Amino acid sequence: MKYMLLMQFSAAGAEFPSVDTWTPEEFRAHIDFMGEVNAKLVADGEFVQGEGLGGPQQARIVRAGANGAPVVTEGPFAETKEFLAGFWIVDCETPQRAAEIAAFISTAPGPGRRPLNMPIEVHPVMSGPPQEM
Repeated sequence: MKYMLLMQFSAAGAEFPSVDTWTPEEFRAHIDFMGEVNAKLVADGEFVQGEGLGGPQQARIVRAGANGAPVVTEGPFAETKEFLAGFWIVDCETPQRAAEIAAFISTAPGPGRRPLNMPIEVHPVMSGPPQEM
């Protein structure tokens, strides 16, 4: 089964300073950890895809306008308190294994190289409609 793991940074619930205040060494340790996560998932045969995402200042909201033309709204918005920082798609045997991977990712280092313990959302990737439909 495939699972999408979503890494979010939230100003509201974070127990660590904003990423833009980290030292270059702290940020490098965080990025190096993510590289190690990816390498381990590849070695274990569980890695499908993973990417870091640009910050909220680079995000856009798109809706269909007249005749389906895209209407683009620039962010960030004052009410934005969290943003999606990255994701992984993993292919593992059980939901418990997906949760174990998410828990490990949650320990990514932050300021002072202390674990961030950030929330990681785990979503099954659906290959079709649920069986009960």
